Amino acid sequence: MSRPNKSAMARRLARSVGIVLALLLVCTLGIASLSPPAEDAPPAPLQSAPTPEQVSDYDKAARLHVFDDLAGLARYGAANAALPPPRPGKQRVVFMGDSITDFWVTIDPEFFAGADFIDRGISGQTTMQMLLRFHQDVIALKPAVVHIIAGTNDIAGNTGPMELPAIESNVVSMVDLARANSIQVVIGSVLPATNFSWHPGIEPGPKIAALNQWLKAYSKARHLIYVDYYSALTDGALGLRSEFTSDGVHPTLPGYLIMDPLARAAIRTAQRHRVHPR
Repeated sequence: MSRPNKSAMARRLARSVGIVLALLLVCTLGIASLSPPAEDAPPAPLQSAPTPEQVSDYDKAARLHVFDDLAGLARYGAANAALPPPRPGKQRVVFMGDSITDFWVTIDPEFFAGADFIDRGISGQTTMQMLLRFHQDVIALKPAVVHIIAGTNDIAGNTGPMELPAIESNVVSMVDLARANSIQVVIGSVLPATNFSWHPGIEPGPKIAALNQWLKAYSKARHLIYVDYYSALTDGALGLRSEFTSDGVHPTLPGYLIMDPLARAAIRTAQRHRVHPR
């Protein structure tokens, strides 16, 4: 049997490489063509207390742009770069979360005034997205404490179907990252809700209750500080009390005013404790 001609082999190899490069170019162009037009920018942060309609529109816009910037790294990139180091004698607290956290500083700014509290919530986000930006939006800011409320949008399926073990795994990863960087952790319960307007029919109430049960047990096992916002805000039938919400999911100012002292007490406790090694 004769040996293959080297020049023929080289030509075949060159053709194969050319075909692969062409396919990659086609795929790249195809993916680019799926991107929204440049003028269709992600929503800017809300600057004042939103109406229920604005909350709904803002959440919808944030979900539509999830593939522009999956983790939402651009949202706080400039603010993080401009943030000075923690003030001497002050223990910085970073609030990581979704719209519940995102709207907190807008609706209830007095809670964040006068303390080194940094809001890093992004509306519509799931625990997966929070985990992806945890280093940039928490660790790099050098807080003493991180306050986490997460899970609502996982149950809603904002980035695809998510079962409770997957949500729990992402929470564990955030806690591990915090602990590895000597950051104490406050875990807030997921707020009650019986319906999500953007994903009707999934009946989130029982899943939220089950996730909170796990969060409470996990916090105890890992020596974390757990804040039970759920019990303070629930109507006793898996939902938010009507006087604390206008859409059944997001707190209004009266709801945040119930949350404020609970958060402060948990943060004070966390600031007094040394980070547990395990």
